[in-house]
Amino acid sequence: MRLVVDLNRCQGYAQCAFLAPDVFAMHGEEALLYDPQADDSRRDEIARAVAACPVQAIFAEGLDGTDGTPAPAQEATREQ
Repeated sequence: MRLVVDLNRCQGYAQCAFLAPDVFAMHGEEALLYDPQADDSRRDEIARAVAACPVQAIFAEGLDGTDGTPAPAQEATREQ
């Protein structure tokens, strides 16, 4: 599984480090360290960490069995 954290978006809330400490760790008060090639055995912890991130800065490719590419947005149509 491949992880990417948008460090520009990350605000250092550390929810990921609490939920998946073997994958994410805080270095100091604001610097996040993480394993970009996390082991699949940590899938459940990583899923909780991704969901708990208040700024949605964590992206996990292959977490749901797909390649991690978001589905295209559906355009809303209105009858006039």
